[in-house]
Amino acid sequence: MNSTNLWPSLRYENWNDTLDSLHMKMQIIGKVKLALNPFLNQWWQVAFYLNMKGMTTGLIPYENGVFEIEFNFIDQNLFIRLSNNQLKVIPLFPSSVAEFFSVFMETLKSLGINVVINTLPCEFPDPVKFELDNAKKEYDKDSVNIWWKILIQVQKVLESFRSGFRGKSSPVHFFWGSFDLCETRFSGNTCTIPVGSGSILKYAENEENFTFGFWPGDKNYPHAAFYSYFYPAPEGIETTGNHAEKYYNNSMREYIFDYQEVIDSQNPEESILKFLNETYDTGVRAAGWNVESLKAEIPFNRSNIK
Repeated sequence: MNSTNLWPSLRYENWNDTLDSLHMKMQIIGKVKLALNPFLNQWWQVAFYLNMKGMTTGLIPYENGVFEIEFNFIDQNLFIRLSNNQLKVIPLFPSSVAEFFSVFMETLKSLGINVVINTLPCEFPDPVKFELDNAKKEYDKDSVNIWWKILIQVQKVLESFRSGFRGKSSPVHFFWGSFDLCETRFSGNTCTIPVGSGSILKYAENEENFTFGFWPGDKNYPHAAFYSYFYPAPEGIETTGNHAEKYYNNSMREYIFDYQEVIDSQNPEESILKFLNETYDTGVRAAGWNVESLKAEIPFNRSNIK
């Protein structure tokens, strides 16, 4: 399989209406997980995970059992599975957010799951409550499938990068609010959150960290891209004078590497790892992290495993 098949084109303008529709549908499911799962540091309990057919919530506790919700991006269906062997399927197709919300919540009730969620979308410009969003949205199944296949390749690269770090780090997971597949490394030090910060920032950024990942673009930055940033940002990180400086985006205030540039390169995987390593090395030294103590020793070469 050549790199063109592994890393297909993903232009924001070709599927932005579908993207917004999918974003809202995934937020509805995400808010159910938020309402029912116990808190885990940095909000890890709300994240989704890639699987062989799409994306899953993982297990969600409810009363004496658990249930799981899966977006199947091959067959384009939403599956709700209960530990008592009940199963419901909701097709994914062009619809309004309100219509999907109504069908989904009624389906949960038919399974004996009663949950109340905040219906206002988060981390989304000009949000409209789910039950009031009656504008019909497109749902281009091919574009959704392409996006998911790209995420599979991105996950492999992020997992490879993750192996070089021995400190606290998140799993590679998907946040349905910001709509990115990401991972975070932590220095081991806490940090002070600005006064007046909301609850998301209060618990997401209470430790020094290096966060990196991939998102498909939005109205403010209409390009699929890889990104990385340090929190808190080391002073002068945007004018370091080294290789990482070329990635720094002053308006976004973080490092940005457009997906199109990645797939135009001779080796997309190596280009992504180069971006991650250069931005990490630059920021971690500027921030004064104990680099050597956080470096993992990899005990074997995978090609030599017997």
